[in-house]
Amino acid sequence: MLSYRHAFHAGNHADVLKHFVLVQLLRHLNQKDKPWWFIDTHAGAGAYKLDSEYAKKNAEFEGGISRLWRDADLSAPLADYVAQVKLLNPGGKLRHYPGSPLIALNLARPDDHLRLFELHGTDVQLLEQNFRDAARRVAIRQADGFMELKSVLPPQPRRGLTLIDPSYEDKQDYVRVIGALKEGISRFATGMFMVWYPKIQLGTAHQLPEKLRKLADKWLDVSLTVQAPSPDGFGMHGSGLFIVNPPWTLVGTLAEAMPTLVGLLGLDEAAAYSLETSG
Repeated sequence: MLSYRHAFHAGNHADVLKHFVLVQLLRHLNQKDKPWWFIDTHAGAGAYKLDSEYAKKNAEFEGGISRLWRDADLSAPLADYVAQVKLLNPGGKLRHYPGSPLIALNLARPDDHLRLFELHGTDVQLLEQNFRDAARRVAIRQADGFMELKSVLPPQPRRGLTLIDPSYEDKQDYVRVIGALKEGISRFATGMFMVWYPKIQLGTAHQLPEKLRKLADKWLDVSLTVQAPSPDGFGMHGSGLFIVNPPWTLVGTLAEAMPTLVGLLGLDEAAAYSLETSG
């Protein structure tokens, strides 16, 4: 929805899971010399000020990135993710948080490219400002990312990662995610896709992961629950990632890291994680 601004939620527990895994996927792509494209259907502003009125309203980052910020005992993969956040905070104080596009740009090599879509007019302007020095490698379009996937798939180098990451404030997003992933796989069967989804008390939300599994042969589904569902039925108690064509090493990395995230981000005894693959 056009009212949604990710700045309210930047750096929360869902961002930690999403961006930790994003770093792992991009590192995997970097293992080969051939260039890749990163495609983001809901790019947002690209970077966020944690001391802004938006971020401070609920201070969701306090229950997310803040809990990893000064932990010196993180495993190498988790420390790698935190290092990407520290690039935006050279003074050592946590004041800014990178969105998915900025993390991708920081890990991109000279021949790698980003294709970013965002519908919200204000966020598009901020996105263009944040990437004004990288115009040669980053193409930004104010458009519906669901609709625009067909214009960029398959990517020219035939290697890439597509992030499908809507807000789900519009219930139609659940249906549109399924359609977008189905079309994406049909156009780029060997590509990696990562779909973020919320864990909330809504039937369509519960059904989404199972419906996504029917679309792909090779997949990984990881989710993090940080607290018990609210008695009033509102709010997000966790989130998950559905990944198509994941690196074979990712399941081992997650099996090691997810208990740590449960311990750091969990709020009550219901905190847990799940990790399933297609085999």
